[in-house]
Amino acid sequence: MAQIHIRPALRSDLDALTQLESQLFTSDQISRRSFRRFISMPRDRLLVAMRDQELIGYCLVFMHAATRLARIYSIGVHPDARGHGVGESLLHEAEALARQDGRIVMRLEVRKDNPAAIRLYQRLGYRQFGSYSDYYEDHSEALRFERRILFYERFDTFPKVPYYAQTTEFTCGPAALMMAMVSLDPEQEISSLEELRIWREATTIFMLAGHGGCGPHGLALAAWKRGFEVSAYVSQSGPLFQQTVRDENKKRVLELVHEGFMHDIGHTGIQLIHESLTLEQLQSALSAGQIPLILISSWQLSQSRVPHWVTVTAIDDRFVYLNDPEVDYTEGESIAAKQYVPVDRQIFDRMQQYGRSTPLKAAVVIGPKRAD
Repeated sequence: MAQIHIRPALRSDLDALTQLESQLFTSDQISRRSFRRFISMPRDRLLVAMRDQELIGYCLVFMHAATRLARIYSIGVHPDARGHGVGESLLHEAEALARQDGRIVMRLEVRKDNPAAIRLYQRLGYRQFGSYSDYYEDHSEALRFERRILFYERFDTFPKVPYYAQTTEFTCGPAALMMAMVSLDPEQEISSLEELRIWREATTIFMLAGHGGCGPHGLALAAWKRGFEVSAYVSQSGPLFQQTVRDENKKRVLELVHEGFMHDIGHTGIQLIHESLTLEQLQSALSAGQIPLILISSWQLSQSRVPHWVTVTAIDDRFVYLNDPEVDYTEGESIAAKQYVPVDRQIFDRMQQYGRSTPLKAAVVIGPKRAD
């Protein structure tokens, strides 16, 4: 087969695109007028695959205006050209363009009764995360797939942070702390037993439903106990998370826990700063070889409004990169998808707070092992 060339679609391709579309699809066809609009659309991308002078395939990619998502709206290959890697080449080029545009995730829909396309997407690392019933004009079901396409590669700029996934629903804080500590001291213990030890030391006792989570004061003390330099940035000076409980006895317990944390911090060298950590300070900490832990609202990551600890691994002009310790294996998530997760700087600035009426901003910055 002659060499395949992928390029942006031109107005001179309109006849060939329209003819190919009518050959490939009996419903949900893209009209000639729509093809013309997509060719001239500055944000979206329409690619064509050429063999000699013949147009044998195309891929239409939408660049979502309000997010860092890209979406393959339609992809098609001439029947005579199938089995020669045309679809895969189009997909790779679409991903490359999306990465250049700063897109983090590529999404697509595929008919449930198209096993060949499903196998291709799965082979290229796409995972199913949902479905749409009655999606196409003929009422067929669509499966939704996605793949993370943007990764952080400048590992020489900041300390490399290994990954550890939390083993319980309530130990994101200990997991985030262990990732920070082992990046600064490879001899540091990192295990599920240590994860639970830290949780017992750092838990706030009560938080929402179920087991209590860990607050910044407790995590700071746990890191100090293990020999690390520690700074804690907490925007509120009193007991934390009281708005998550209604029972007055539980509120009193939270007050006592806070008093205990403050007493213990007073006998350490932990720097406790009642301000929020800025992006500039976060970048300075990383540049100095320190690892920040940030308390976030996990809505941007998992559409859940619970406080959640993540480890900041790097930062550049566009993104803050996170190791998110929560992996939902039941939803098909993988560990690789939770490492060096790029979050737009402006979005990160909004997500690093918890609560509505008086938002809490909290960060624990872990420094190198102390000399004492």
